[in-house]
Amino acid sequence: MDRISGLPDDVVVKILSFVPTKVAVSTSILSKRWEFLWMWLPRLEFISRKPELRDFIDRKLPLHRAPFIERLRLDLYGPAIKPEDIRRWIEIAVSRHVRELKIDYYSENENIFPSSLFTCKSLVTLKLRRVTLVDIPSLVCLPSLKTLKLKSVKFVDEEMLQELLSICPVLEDLSVRCDDDENMKEFTIIVPSLLRLSLFIPDDWLLDGYEIDTPSLSYLKLEDWNDLNHNSLIKNMPKLREAYVDVRYPNLESVLESITSVKHLTICSEVVYDDGLVFKELEHLNLCVCREDSPNLLGQLLKDSPNLRVLDISIVGDHGMDERNGMVSWNQPNFVPECLLSSLQTLKWSQYFGRPQDRDLAVYILKNARHLEMATILADSYEHHVPTLQMIKELALSPRASSKCQLVFVED
Repeated sequence: MDRISGLPDDVVVKILSFVPTKVAVSTSILSKRWEFLWMWLPRLEFISRKPELRDFIDRKLPLHRAPFIERLRLDLYGPAIKPEDIRRWIEIAVSRHVRELKIDYYSENENIFPSSLFTCKSLVTLKLRRVTLVDIPSLVCLPSLKTLKLKSVKFVDEEMLQELLSICPVLEDLSVRCDDDENMKEFTIIVPSLLRLSLFIPDDWLLDGYEIDTPSLSYLKLEDWNDLNHNSLIKNMPKLREAYVDVRYPNLESVLESITSVKHLTICSEVVYDDGLVFKELEHLNLCVCREDSPNLLGQLLKDSPNLRVLDISIVGDHGMDERNGMVSWNQPNFVPECLLSSLQTLKWSQYFGRPQDRDLAVYILKNARHLEMATILADSYEHHVPTLQMIKELALSPRASSKCQLVFVED
């Protein structure tokens, strides 16, 4: 402790910023000098289920002296914390020019946001979880807000989400993760400035439809797991360069026709779209093969992506073991896709099981990809009890259109 006490105040404050806020505050009893150092911490985090935390925050937060709060995090649980407490603490944070605010608190349809929050000029990042958005005052603006994360947030009506978005003129990064019991039947996301959008729609939500209008978007992650018939209007995104699309409802085409400008596409769907789309810019395709029609979706995408250079075949993310047996034999295209003849250079197949449908697809690509330089197969011999040696023989002895192609096997 003597060594630390000899350091300049700004260095000590930097050290205190790496420990939990409550621990940093407890150092105030060490000496008269230490009594005030924690008050200059730029980041404050209060995370607890204990009822005594309420009094602790009430006593300590108003004492904060730094010219701004870089980040305030309130992850609070239990009946001891009331909505008016959260409202009061947010008000203090706004008065300290907070830049990042993260709130995780179940508010049960009660308003926890002071009106001053919606005019906070310093706020750059806002992350909300489990809260209810009851009201947005009129004539307000969040002029600096660039990042907005909404997880399990409840909206009292269908216009509330768009009302919030409309007061964020420079918003660049938006994430919305809805719950099954969401009140909205329809919603819109209209943000001219938005660059990144992540949207998750659960399977049991009674949803009628949604609209997305984000002309500046460069990255889209859309997970629409809702099996019920619903409308999706996604307007053209001419600047989109990367997309992650995981949809389970039939209207895949309405999504794909808006993202034809992508260079990198990750896709998982049990639907095969119709002819008429062309992905001229697509260079990197990652296809999840956990669904029955995955091979036929691949065939369609190969046909419509004339400049594809990299093909990844895998089970994406947390798509479960119960879906891995879904992939069935594919319908071989009537003609060899242009990308196999002129551009495909890299094939990577993760969790290759060696089943007949897997082998037929891999052999077709090797046989027709004239410019293929590397084919990496991550073999899984346990899932369907196909010996790795058998897999190697089947592919190593198959004809290859490219004399430069290296075939690499890795046992997963």
